[in-house]
Amino acid sequence: MSRTFRLIVLGYVVLCSPYLCAQSRILGIDEMFRLADENSTSIQTYATGKEAAAEALKAAQMQRLPDISASVSASYWGNGRLWDRDFSNATKIDMPHWGNNFALEAQQMIYAGGAITSGIRLAKLDQQTAELDWEKNRQDIRFQLLGYYLNLYKLNNQEQVLEKNLELTRQVIADMQARREQGTALQNDITRYELQLQSLELQREKVKDACSIMNHQLVTTLHLPEGTVIVPDSTLLDSEVQALSENDWQEIASASNLDLRQAKTGIDIREQQVVRERSERLPKISLVASEHLDGPITIEVPVLDNNFNYWFVGVSVSYNLSSLFKNNNKLKQAKLNVRRAQESHQLAQEQIENAVQACYTNFLTAYTELRTQEKNVQLANENYSVTSNRYRNELALLTDMLDASNTKLSADLALVNARIDLVFHYYQMKYVTHTL
Repeated sequence: MSRTFRLIVLGYVVLCSPYLCAQSRILGIDEMFRLADENSTSIQTYATGKEAAAEALKAAQMQRLPDISASVSASYWGNGRLWDRDFSNATKIDMPHWGNNFALEAQQMIYAGGAITSGIRLAKLDQQTAELDWEKNRQDIRFQLLGYYLNLYKLNNQEQVLEKNLELTRQVIADMQARREQGTALQNDITRYELQLQSLELQREKVKDACSIMNHQLVTTLHLPEGTVIVPDSTLLDSEVQALSENDWQEIASASNLDLRQAKTGIDIREQQVVRERSERLPKISLVASEHLDGPITIEVPVLDNNFNYWFVGVSVSYNLSSLFKNNNKLKQAKLNVRRAQESHQLAQEQIENAVQACYTNFLTAYTELRTQEKNVQLANENYSVTSNRYRNELALLTDMLDASNTKLSADLALVNARIDLVFHYYQMKYVTHTL
């Protein structure tokens, strides 16, 4: 008997362990953003891209340093043969059989037509692009998480509203059952309210399932411990929304929007590519120095079995003449890419201006809707109170009571949604201006 009891207890613990391990965590928006910066895999990927771009910049800067090379070789020489010009009278030439060669060369570029400087500037712009990409991804992840967070907030509030209406419905059913015992209510009336109770319970279960999905997406993205139940900060809706004019938002977008900054960086990159293409049509000048130690000396006959050391310093000038006719199309292409980047920047300005205007209009609409829903809730509560009193005094029908209850439920849910929609549209303005 005791063994059976232990098995039952063990099975109960196994089945209930997910609920026992679940831990609630009150999470505010600022803390959520901090966790995303620390734990988001997507943000970390772009952070690695920033590090790679920084190393590329260091590599480009190293091109200013001199090129130094050294070579050492050892060889075995066979005997030589000497002929007349008509390949007659062959003569064997004894050769020293062991040869060696050592060379040390250094070259310092002093003028490359701007190619090195342009390469460094391009690397800096690439680093700037990587930083902008990281910040843009960071804004995207924050806005995505904000959507999950506000949806979870909305669903939690819907669940609370449904719980209140369930409690109210159960109270009405209890009152009606008492009245039925007194002979003043019909079973059919109770059944209709019980159907409404079942409908409310079904809605509550659907809301709970949706909450579970939103919670899992947040926990996964933030890399929180498995089983964490996120509870949105209840003070969010009490905080004041910053009131700015549309012109203020447009100015903020012009200064902070990352798409505009990326487009401007794109223009700078294309301009540096023009400089690089022009450098191909200019001479390259460098200082050179070389040290050699060779043996044997084969320029003499018979060959001298000695080591010969020589060195030199000088100036090297090279010019690729073919670039005068091969590079023209590439240079034209680079100039056209500059013009295209400028046009893309102008297009981005237009799109962002339209996006700010649309989001600001939606924000004003959400504010108006909130004021309307607050008035609707007030009227719905007054209507429900009056209808309930009349029903208790047998001055109203059950259908009137059902309509008043459904109207109250719809008004409560709409008010919660309107409050959260206002917060969402405010943060959407911050996302469009990339100040999230």
